[in-house]
Amino acid sequence: MLVLGASGYIGSHVVPRLAAAGRAVRAAARRVDALEASGWAGVETVAADALDPASLDRALQGIDVAYYLVHSMAAGADFPRLDREAAANFRDAAARAGVRRMVYLGGLQPRGAGSTHLASRGETGDVLREGPVPVTELRAGIVIGPGSAAFEVIRDLVFHLPVMVTPKWVRSRAQPIALDDVLEYLVRVADLPAAAGRVYDVGGPEVLTYEQLMREFARQVGRRPLIVPVPVLTPRLSSYWLDFVTAVPASVARALIDGLGHDVLADDSAIRELIPLRLRGCAEAIAAAFAGEQDRGAGTDAGGRWVEGSMLYRRGRADFAFYAKRMTAHAEAAAPADAVWREVAAIGGEHGYYFLDGLWSLRGALDCLAGGTGLRRGRRDPDTLVVGDTVDFWRVAAVEPGRRLMLIAEMKLPGAAALGFELQPLGPRRTRVDVTAYFHPAGAPGLAYWHALAPVHAVMFPGLARALARRAEARAAAEPAAGAAADAGGRA
Repeated sequence: MLVLGASGYIGSHVVPRLAAAGRAVRAAARRVDALEASGWAGVETVAADALDPASLDRALQGIDVAYYLVHSMAAGADFPRLDREAAANFRDAAARAGVRRMVYLGGLQPRGAGSTHLASRGETGDVLREGPVPVTELRAGIVIGPGSAAFEVIRDLVFHLPVMVTPKWVRSRAQPIALDDVLEYLVRVADLPAAAGRVYDVGGPEVLTYEQLMREFARQVGRRPLIVPVPVLTPRLSSYWLDFVTAVPASVARALIDGLGHDVLADDSAIRELIPLRLRGCAEAIAAAFAGEQDRGAGTDAGGRWVEGSMLYRRGRADFAFYAKRMTAHAEAAAPADAVWREVAAIGGEHGYYFLDGLWSLRGALDCLAGGTGLRRGRRDPDTLVVGDTVDFWRVAAVEPGRRLMLIAEMKLPGAAALGFELQPLGPRRTRVDVTAYFHPAGAPGLAYWHALAPVHAVMFPGLARALARRAEARAAAEPAAGAAADAGGRA
């Protein structure tokens, strides 16, 4: 089985579920490193891009059943065109590869809805069905689970807005379904010949308004928000202020909100007859979502890669945003990876931060004023790091010598931060170093903090990456010279 979109929200949960059921699974996404970070045992991983037909041909070789779990909402306003092109590419590649069945998860299609997002999800299914390979399409509304965009918008609103002035859409009705129930449908439907060529609505056992859904979420986390619907605030208008309160990518949040002006209900009698399940109600689904994200606590694979939504990198806080804001800087060093690594592993403490040390010292002083540790802790060892070590106001969360380092911030912050370093050898004496800052904001204060520091970060992290590269080059140049001098002295 192939799962295209395996690094996405649903795909990242379907892959281990299929593998646990004994299927041979090939997971495909644009970035193989994102798949490898999941640490799935026995799962083949390949690079594939739905907008690159050649990559799809390679990924689909020898595949019997293919899951299509791709969407382009995060790409911005042009996502419907990209979704059409991607679906057509996959449809044609599946036909060329002799795939027996495709399984696609789309969105419920309420009558009269003007949502570009929902219309695009429906159109994607239509494009897939234009080919000769039978398609089984499941259509879902709100999925209750950690990482679901709709669930994460609710998380950020409930935790961080004690008073919500909302559009009338909070009174629209929905039929939210638990993540585990969607996954069970997806896994089981591929084995049923009767499901070939069919479209099924899937939903939970309860019909709720969005207000009722938010209140149940609030009840379980001990919040009592005041929700005030007003008729003048449209879904489109309300989508713009989400930038100030939620870390869900703006393009995704806006696309979702645009579809909330209508009841989004499922006629799920056909799928329930085909696959009888005990569906989880809203309260049980929300409780399972919180339990599920605790299971993501480890947060990294053995190689120390960062995983979205990990409770490790959210400091165990359910009120910190699931999705991280991030900034990545790159530099190339004319030096071997071991020379670059020695600079990475020595950062902080008496060595400083290699670039704009005055700003790092200022941040440490401000942290002390706020009751934090600042830069006073230093390091256990000036040159080596192990998991659990302190580096000033950081702690080592994961380390793979010569490849990766992840630091968790223990400074006072309106959220949770991490700093990652990753090395990629480009040749015998050329190495790329990536420096990535991650930040899980705690509501509006956290988002304000991140955006306020964006100009500083835009200078600091590229400068740090370049400084690491230059220091490694100097180290690599000095070591052969020192070795040659030692040899000459020995001969003398």
